[in-house]
Amino acid sequence: MGLLTGKTAIITGAARGIGKAIALKFAAEGANIAFTDLVIDENGQNTEKEIAAYGVKVKGYASNAASFEDTAKVVEQIHNDFGSIDILVNNAGITKDNIMLGMKEEDFDQVININLKGAFNCIKHVYRPMMKQKYGRIINMSSVVGIEGNAGQINYAASKAGIIGMTKSVAKELGSRGVTANAIAPGFIKTDMTDAMSDKMKDAMLDHITVKRLGEVSDIAETAAFLASDKASYITGQVIRVDGGMSL
Repeated sequence: MGLLTGKTAIITGAARGIGKAIALKFAAEGANIAFTDLVIDENGQNTEKEIAAYGVKVKGYASNAASFEDTAKVVEQIHNDFGSIDILVNNAGITKDNIMLGMKEEDFDQVININLKGAFNCIKHVYRPMMKQKYGRIINMSSVVGIEGNAGQINYAASKAGIIGMTKSVAKELGSRGVTANAIAPGFIKTDMTDAMSDKMKDAMLDHITVKRLGEVSDIAETAAFLASDKASYITGQVIRVDGGMSL
């Protein structure tokens, strides 16, 4: 049996990237997977097939995490389709980077609405089911930028710092009901974005990383699987930095 056998997980923004890696890891550990993305296109369909290969129940749902109404509908649909909601991973997020001088109001609002309000929307709608069943695991994707800040990412940093405050507050509200809430703060993770960087930029990043490599999406997925499991039942309200020692 896997770490998550028989559990149902909702993972937002999981058609690709870190969300997809988490979904595949959870499936490998026996969890049934309901994942969302803005649209379920070819990427989402392929992700569905890859997850199904583990022999678990899976379905991708088109939903806008920033919409309170959309989220209410999709969570209700998932609950009806799967019968329970045991794990929530708030992974959906975007960036709209610029320095304060050049940042447009709509770029600030959009990042906050998807990254922060999107997490609120999902937690709001799984809150009651988890509270009633007296069991749940909530995992929110923050960032080292939410802890340390970063020039040119005021909106993103604010959203990810907000995630930390939300996580700690939810942990205090739901701890007595058997529900934990934790945040993961990734550092520099190898993605399409970092692949496109110049060697000079990559070397500059590596200078700040103790283990001298970029993180892999699997590093985040392994951490999420542990936090979602019963092995982490006494861990709540924490921010786990997965950054290769950037903070040292």
